[in-house]
Amino acid sequence: MAGADPFDTLGFEPRFDLASAEIERAYLARIASAHPDRDADSAGPAAALNIARATLLNAERRANALLARLGGPGPADDKSLPDGFLMEMMAVRGEIEGAIAEGGDDVRRAWEAWAEGRRAGYVDRITPLFARAAGGDRSVLTEIRTGLNAWRYIERLIEQLDPDYDPARADF
Repeated sequence: MAGADPFDTLGFEPRFDLASAEIERAYLARIASAHPDRDADSAGPAAALNIARATLLNAERRANALLARLGGPGPADDKSLPDGFLMEMMAVRGEIEGAIAEGGDDVRRAWEAWAEGRRAGYVDRITPLFARAAGGDRSVLTEIRTGLNAWRYIERLIEQLDPDYDPARADF
C-alpha cells in the first residue's frame, strides 16, 4: 500500500471539499480491522490508513494529492506564482520583520491572522477550480498549481510566525 492514493485508501471519490468529520469517520471505519494488534500482518495497511488520514485532514496536502490524482503538474514541475506575488511577499516580510521587532506577540498574532486570511482566500479560489477539474475541465490544473504554490508560501509564513518556530532557522 506504499504510495497508495489517500482518497482510495479511505474510500472517497476524489474531491477537495471533504469535511474533517467525514475523513475521521472513514478512517475509524477502516482502522479497527487494520490494527496490528488484531493481525501482525496489518501494520502496512494501518500505516497507509494513517498516512491517508493525515494527508486528507491537511487541506494543503489534500489539494496537492487531488491535483496529482487529476493529472496536474507537481510543485517541482511548475513553480509559477500569481503576478506580483513575490514582490508582495518580500514587502510583507519586511513589514513583519520590523513590526515584530517593535511590537512583539500582539503584532505577531495580527500577522498570523492576516496570513490565515490569505490561506482562506486560496482555499476559496481553488475549491471551485477543483470542481471544474473533476467535471472534466483540465484547463484549470495549471491555475490550481499556481494557487497551491502561493498557498505554500503562506503556509511557510504561518509556520515562521509561530513563536515556537526555531529561531536558528527563522528568516526574520
